[in-house]
Amino acid sequence: MLKVRMLDAGEQGLVVEFGDEIDPAINARVRRLGRIVATEMAERILEVVPTYRSLMVYFDPLIVSRKNLREKIAEYLSDLEAVTADDDTARVITIPVSYGGEFGPDLEFVARHNAITEDEVIAIHTSMPYLVYMLGFTPGFPYLGGMSERIAAPRLDVPRVKIPVGSVGIAGRQTGIYPIESPGGWRLIGRTPLQVFNPLSENPFLFAAGDYLQFSAIEADEYGALKAQIDCGEYVPVVRYFRGEGN
Repeated sequence: MLKVRMLDAGEQGLVVEFGDEIDPAINARVRRLGRIVATEMAERILEVVPTYRSLMVYFDPLIVSRKNLREKIAEYLSDLEAVTADDDTARVITIPVSYGGEFGPDLEFVARHNAITEDEVIAIHTSMPYLVYMLGFTPGFPYLGGMSERIAAPRLDVPRVKIPVGSVGIAGRQTGIYPIESPGGWRLIGRTPLQVFNPLSENPFLFAAGDYLQFSAIEADEYGALKAQIDCGEYVPVVRYFRGEGN
């Protein structure tokens, strides 16, 4: 039996907490439990929300009691490691990014802060897939794990009032994508033409917790061409599949 805590969260919430670390293996357990609960209790719960190390389960107390929910989740936890390999196959979504210039005004700062060149920042940033631990902050904003400390950079002292849609930023040892125009204090190193959040789509999010994002450098003129294809609905994101570490 895994060591977890179940914590009440208001009248309709139950938090299932796995440990206190940001770790791919812990996050994988969170997502596995989320899949099981969403499948097995589809008619008795309202929503499951995975985070770095916990799962929030929203339920209707008129349909299922908190006691019964706790008992069912305890049963699922006992069998959690028996999830099939097929369930653990991860998507890797390619995110084309035009780095520097007007799209990445802080690229030069990130390079100077780490005593490397701008090209080295780009090479490191695009060298590996990043696990999407969770979505939050704004709709579709991915909290990614695994960025190299070699390109870590502090947040802005004074956040920008307006960050353009698709901006790719760095804050500390994290990197992410701004899915909507919003304020923000991350160091902007590039921009993707992909629409990572579309509220009018049947599935508004391009990616989900458990996916991986692989950044790929493109030139500024390629950005414009891809943006035109995306706006016309003619572009299909590049996706591959693999068994991810901790998945």
